[in-house]
Amino acid sequence: MPRERKASETKKGELELIQLINSRVEQRLAREDKHGPLVLGIGDDCAVLRPRRSEDLVVTTDLSLENVHFRLDWHAPESVGHRCLARGLSDLAAMGARPVAAFLSLAVPAKLTGRWIERFLDGFLALAGRYRLPLAGGDTADSRGVMCADIVLLGNVPTGKALLRSGAHAGDIVYVTGTLGGAAAELDALARAPSSFRKQGNGLHPHLYPEPRLDVGRALLRRRLATAAIDLSDGLSTDLTHICERSRLAAVIDAQSLPIASSATLQQALHGGEDYELLFTARPGVPIPRKIGGIVVHAIGKMIKLSPRHSPEARIYLLSREGTRTPLAPQGWEHFRS
Repeated sequence: MPRERKASETKKGELELIQLINSRVEQRLAREDKHGPLVLGIGDDCAVLRPRRSEDLVVTTDLSLENVHFRLDWHAPESVGHRCLARGLSDLAAMGARPVAAFLSLAVPAKLTGRWIERFLDGFLALAGRYRLPLAGGDTADSRGVMCADIVLLGNVPTGKALLRSGAHAGDIVYVTGTLGGAAAELDALARAPSSFRKQGNGLHPHLYPEPRLDVGRALLRRRLATAAIDLSDGLSTDLTHICERSRLAAVIDAQSLPIASSATLQQALHGGEDYELLFTARPGVPIPRKIGGIVVHAIGKMIKLSPRHSPEARIYLLSREGTRTPLAPQGWEHFRS
C-alpha cells in the first residue's frame, strides 16, 4: 500500500487553510495590545479599530508576486513570508510609525497549501511577533497558478507628525542607515547558486531576510531629527529622486561617503534596491547621532535648490573624488520597465 502522507504535507481546503492561519496566530503571535487601536481581530467579517484622538493612522499595501518578488526554486518559504511583511514594515518605518495591525491575503495554488504555507507563516509570524504585531484579518483564494501575498499594514503616529517625502529644504544633509547594495549582491549570488542558500537562517541576509528600520524611524520622529524620509526599496537613485520631486529640490551625493556593503559594487549601492534602509534629510545644524536604534547612520550628501538646468530625468549629482559632478538618473527598480 502507498505510504500515507502526513497532514502537513497534504493539500488543504480553504476552511482548513483559514483554521491553520488562525491557529498559527494564536501559537506564535503575542496577544493584541489592548491599549492600541485594534479592538477586534480575526473571527468576524471585519476587524474593528479605534484610534486615539491624538493619533493618525497610516496605511500601506504591498504585493509579493511569485517570479517577480521571489521564486519558489530560489527562496525558502520562511524567507518569502519574512520578506512579505518586512516590505510593508519598512514603509511604516519611513513614516516614523508604530505598527498596530496586519492584514494578509493569500492567492495560492492548491499544491502550496500544505507544508509550504506552514513554513511561509513561520517566517511571517516570527517577524510579526518581534513587533507584537497582530494579524487582524485577510483573505484566501485558489490562484490556480502563481502564488501572490498581499499585505496591508496599519500604523499610528502622533497627529500631523508623520515623516513625509516632501519636507526637505535646500541645504539639508542627506543621511542613510546601514549599508547599501548588500541585498542586490546577495540576489546575484542567489541567482548563481540557489542551492547554496537553502539551509541559510535569517541572520545577516539582506535580501532573504531584510530588517525594517522601525526603531530608527520612530526615533527620527520622536526626537524631531528628520525633515523628510523614505525607505530604500527601489534603489538609492530612484528613492532619493522621489524626495527631490516631492520636496521640489535636487541633491548632490558624495560617492566616497556611500556606505557600500562589503559584497557589493558602487552600481549595486546606487541602483540595486531592496536594502530597506532609511534615507532621510535633516537640517545642517541638527546633531545626528552616529547610531540610532543601534544602526549606524552615514551622511552622504546634501539637498540643493532646483535650477532650470536640472532635467526631470536626473535631479541627483554624483560627486567624485576629484570633485566632478555627474548627473545620476534613477536606475533602480520600476515595474513595467525594469
